[in-house]
Amino acid sequence: MPSAKQDIVEYLEKFFPPSLAKCTIQDVGNKGATLIWHVAEDDLRPGGTVSGPTMMALADLAMYVAIMGEIGLVGLAVTTNMNINFLRKPAGGESLYGVCKLMKVGKALIVGEVWIYSEHQQDEPVAHVTGTYSVPPQRTKQV
Repeated sequence: MPSAKQDIVEYLEKFFPPSLAKCTIQDVGNKGATLIWHVAEDDLRPGGTVSGPTMMALADLAMYVAIMGEIGLVGLAVTTNMNINFLRKPAGGESLYGVCKLMKVGKALIVGEVWIYSEHQQDEPVAHVTGTYSVPPQRTKQV
């Protein structure tokens, strides 16, 4: 059963508050989600660009939010694979946008992609991420 944006925010605030410390969920629905990562000084690597781990964190959270928006608040859904292609240097002083689209929503595996953009370069992505999540099996109660 799909979850609404506010339900997901409340869930993350309760069970994983650090996830929203630098991130805002902008939109959830239609097998997707859009998140904004508010880049801070500790997200930068030498040279003034946003670090790869920061972009991976954004992508991972964007996929998790999109999944909860699609199948409900499944706390034990876990990342099983994630690949990133760094396309261009993101601006260090700008927020990042992660736009996720779920490509396949199966019973056991969910596959999605996330395009990451710098705030003022929304026509040119800075990274492309693909990932797979494993969804725990639904246990049916025996009568």
